[in-house]
Amino acid sequence: MTRLTQPLAVLAAEQKSADVTDWPDRIGWIVGLLLFITLVYWLMRQGWKWRGTLQGDLPPLPAAPSAPGPARLELSGRYHGSTTAGQWLDRIVAHGLGTRSRVELTLTDAGLDVVRPGATDFFIPVAQLREARLDKGIAGKVLTEGGLLIVTWGHGDKLIDSGFRSDHAAEQAEWVETLNNMIDTNSTSSANNTSSANSTSSANNTSSANNTSSMNSTTITTEGTAR
Repeated sequence: MTRLTQPLAVLAAEQKSADVTDWPDRIGWIVGLLLFITLVYWLMRQGWKWRGTLQGDLPPLPAAPSAPGPARLELSGRYHGSTTAGQWLDRIVAHGLGTRSRVELTLTDAGLDVVRPGATDFFIPVAQLREARLDKGIAGKVLTEGGLLIVTWGHGDKLIDSGFRSDHAAEQAEWVETLNNMIDTNSTSSANNTSSANSTSSANNTSSANNTSSMNSTTITTEGTAR
């Protein structure tokens, strides 16, 4: 019996000598970690507000027209943010452009309608569209090559890149082609209108000059006859 009781006595002694959990220290570490996370979040939020203040000169976003015309293309997916064109880390946050969200895109002859549930909708007139391409990243979001539809557009005096991801990535190539064709067509039409306006103005100026010259000649002839 003595041999059996000795191991039991040793085990009981080991259990008594086991370290007791130091709850105050553990709670202190948890509270400190939560405070650190809160501080980081607060600093990020302040940085977001500061960036928005710096971008306060960005005009309000255009609203969609009441009758934009029939849809040429439609897309459901996600909006991943907007940046200064060509600078994929320079995020634009003014007017809610920095908020990621679900998105419904509708392309018409009037432009691109961007509807974002839970965030600010906006509209890009066709005259403001500059380029469409496939890319892999924008504003901290990186996907596989060609995973994002990037639309470059003008607003105020700034060029903006906006990134979208379709639920069906295969359809993004069609969007790039259609958008770029619209942009080229609109640019050609605008150039022709400008050329036509300049020609009309030049013709009017020439006609006015001829009329003035004729009037001056008539005046001189009249004065000579009177003498």
